[in-house]
Amino acid sequence: MLKKFELSLTIVENKPLNNSFFKLILTHSEPLPKMVPGQFVEVKVDNTPSVYLRRPISINDVDYNANTLSLVIKNVGDGTNALSKRSKGEKINILLPLGNGYTLIEKGKALLVGGGVGIAPLLYLGKNLRSKGVDVAFLLGFKVKSDMIDLSDYEAVGNVFITTEDGSVGVKGFVTNHSCIKEHYDMMYVCGPTPMMKNVAKEAIATGTECELSLENMMACGLGACLGCVTQTKEGHKCVCSDGPVFNINELILSE
Repeated sequence: MLKKFELSLTIVENKPLNNSFFKLILTHSEPLPKMVPGQFVEVKVDNTPSVYLRRPISINDVDYNANTLSLVIKNVGDGTNALSKRSKGEKINILLPLGNGYTLIEKGKALLVGGGVGIAPLLYLGKNLRSKGVDVAFLLGFKVKSDMIDLSDYEAVGNVFITTEDGSVGVKGFVTNHSCIKEHYDMMYVCGPTPMMKNVAKEAIATGTECELSLENMMACGLGACLGCVTQTKEGHKCVCSDGPVFNINELILSE
């Protein structure tokens, strides 16, 4: 398991992505620690009396050459709203890296499926897979066109397939309505709303495809101490923050 750090990172850029999402690009005076795709960080929200706990945020990208960490965040409450107003040059206290990441295949073809803020960790995952020579494709689902962000970084890594619930972009419906999910893959990686992930998992089971999900249980401490994110698996109760957030579908009870 990778060593954990508590670091005061400096904001390089706070970039709005649409009406709900923004990206924080952060750096440090020392080289950033090793982080693997699928891990997350816990962000301390200072000067916000209504926010007591750190906020868990998935790792969107790490650029070791530029020594930057990118976090794509959805503005959904007091904590994330406060972070959306932070400016270039400000410091943010972050605990990282946390949890266990995705299992990286060494060859073959991978489909990375995301919905909503669940598309965030798939960029760093896709870059790591591509560096190994894996053929990467993204299947990204949104409710409507206005929910989309700039996907050029994803397009630079692999083919990008889109679904929207209203059909305003790409295929109409959910990610499981896209024909690309029926193709052969050596691995499927998924992150997003629980119903979406369960439906993708069922597709993977039907085709005999290996598949890993990143669960989005509410996490407080991020270290497995508070037991607030416990989930039932075939091997008993496990903490999503410390035993996951990534689990193989063979470990999970998907019928619940």
